Amino acid sequence: MATVNPYLLFNGNCEEAFLFYKSVFGGEFPYIGKFKEMPKEEGCDEVTAEDAERIMHVSLPIGNTILMGSDSSTRFGDLPFGENFSVSINTDSTEEADRIFNGLSAGGKIEMPLNKTFWGAYFGMFKDKFGINWMVNFDENMQNK
Repeated sequence: MATVNPYLLFNGNCEEAFLFYKSVFGGEFPYIGKFKEMPKEEGCDEVTAEDAERIMHVSLPIGNTILMGSDSSTRFGDLPFGENFSVSINTDSTEEADRIFNGLSAGGKIEMPLNKTFWGAYFGMFKDKFGINWMVNFDENMQNK
């Protein structure tokens, strides 16, 4: 069964925010990565010096939920209020990811089609027809643990 987690987006202060959340909730970051650590991929823009130190992804387990986040890219400008979060769905299979992605994105706008990623997940993003941002993720590596 799919799990639902909040995904928060920041305008350059993600690391500061997540260190604060960690001080309140406790725990450890299973992963925290910066844009400069992303491998160069064909068709992707070069990471600017300003974006290099921004957070690409961070996660903080809180009970049965995982609070996740990242910084926006400076080339897109600051995110307005209301555009600074997504609902992240973690699925148990690629088939479930396809079903949920295709169902929820119907009539919406696909930002990133479902595809295998450099971090080893099957991942995609879209805005549904009601304006809500969604992320769908299947991490095959997590299924083997």
